[in-house]
Amino acid sequence: MKLHAALARALASYDVRTMFGLIGDANMFFVHSFVEDGGTYLGAAHEAGAMFMGFGYASRTGELGVVTVTHGPALTNTLTGLVEGVRARVPMLLIAGDTATGSRTNIQDIAQRDVVLPTGAGFEQARTPESALGDLAVAIRRAVVERRPVVFNIPADHMWRDIEYRDVPLDLPQPQRIGPDPEAIQRAVELISAAKRPVVLAGRGAVASRTSLLRLADRIGAPVATTLKARDLFRGDPFDLGVVGGLAGPVTRQIIDSADLLISFGASLNAYTTVKGELLSGRRGLVVDLETRVLPGLEGIMLQADAGAAAEALADALEKRSVPSSGHRTAAMAARLAGQNAPVQRPVTAAGTVDVETALRRLDDILPERRVVVSDGGRFMMESLRHIRPGDPTAFVLPLNFGSIGMGMGAAVGAAAGGPTDPVIMVCGDGGFMHGGLGEFATAVRAGLDIIVLVCNDGGYGAEHVQFVERGLDPAISLFAWPDLAIVAEALGGEGLTVRSMDDLENAAKIIADRDRPLLIDLRLDVHHMTPMPH
Repeated sequence: MKLHAALARALASYDVRTMFGLIGDANMFFVHSFVEDGGTYLGAAHEAGAMFMGFGYASRTGELGVVTVTHGPALTNTLTGLVEGVRARVPMLLIAGDTATGSRTNIQDIAQRDVVLPTGAGFEQARTPESALGDLAVAIRRAVVERRPVVFNIPADHMWRDIEYRDVPLDLPQPQRIGPDPEAIQRAVELISAAKRPVVLAGRGAVASRTSLLRLADRIGAPVATTLKARDLFRGDPFDLGVVGGLAGPVTRQIIDSADLLISFGASLNAYTTVKGELLSGRRGLVVDLETRVLPGLEGIMLQADAGAAAEALADALEKRSVPSSGHRTAAMAARLAGQNAPVQRPVTAAGTVDVETALRRLDDILPERRVVVSDGGRFMMESLRHIRPGDPTAFVLPLNFGSIGMGMGAAVGAAAGGPTDPVIMVCGDGGFMHGGLGEFATAVRAGLDIIVLVCNDGGYGAEHVQFVERGLDPAISLFAWPDLAIVAEALGGEGLTVRSMDDLENAAKIIADRDRPLLIDLRLDVHHMTPMPH
């Protein structure tokens, strides 16, 4: 059969049923074969959007995110998504067409390997038409095992060559639960035994270990907290501190600041979580992760192990030695935590705008309870990440590992394609929506996806606006007279609602309940009353 058909059949044999992308000369017939074989292909408006669709799909489902583009500028348009996937450690396969092997004059010709490698992504070349099926298997195996995007590069003239189809096994290693070293457990028990104010912190790498972590926390009398990517893991627990770092509430900050032992599971402990290292500085710690690394400023030990296995081993060892609870958790602490998220007096905003916190709190109540939340980037995040909550960290997609705005809409489309039973709530700023959301909102309409877009619209680029104002400079170049986004959403085939008052917001409840297509809610906000981002 033709190679393009053989590659499509191979993907089907690997249970790849969904693919995102943009077609061109070098990949169009491969995509056609994929669809003919029963696969679902979702064409994006832009290659950057396609990459983030694959990111959102993989993040939501835990499966390989598969994307395809043609050569040259199509590939260069994927670079932000490649870096994003590398930094987030998301397995993705980008099937990239390349110019024909005999062509030196194609205007889109570029050294594609040289473009890809600086992103940190892997690169696998289809060496010959006859080797291409084996090369594809290597690319998929690397993406899964290395937990990063891998580009599979195929010259356009290979696609129409006749080959003998053969099944190539992936030979993926079986998942293993890495248990902790018994001697390290004993050293950790000594550390915990001496603590009077311990705190248990969970990162994204520990979201499957909630029960084990709560058992340990209860055993040692420690409140529990999460990183942003593990948000809501302990929701409902009376000693849940919520997210640590720049988004922490005042009570959480006080408890974290007074802690004498931080026990971290599956967290990268980056600058945002640790407030540029302040959380670690001079503090004793026990860091549990599958990878060892140096954490400047943290005194203590590192335990290389699966989060759940380590938590269970620690709890068992503490019970065997009859180590008493620290007594750090008290009824008074629970009461303080219960009150830290209560609404407070908010400033009066300009006419025709709503207060961002009040509006988001109300939306959190009226949006569907079961939901997937995707966040774009921008100044609005300091409020939206606190108040629009997924309820489950596995239902939270954060495409911000490279700090680019405008990628949330693509990720939302991918997340919706990967889990069609729950609506996707995508929160973005007006700048981010115009930057990368507009075209892919049309994609969501075309695909009939259940997506609700909340645009926190302060009329420009708010993170830059606040810095101009802080320095006494004219912020005019950060402000934009955007079109009416609700009307734009309707023109693209969706629904739109503009919210300029709380009465408008109350009308949103019925519109949300009755929606039958992608819905955009344009929250008009006062640019002078937004929480500044840390910088």
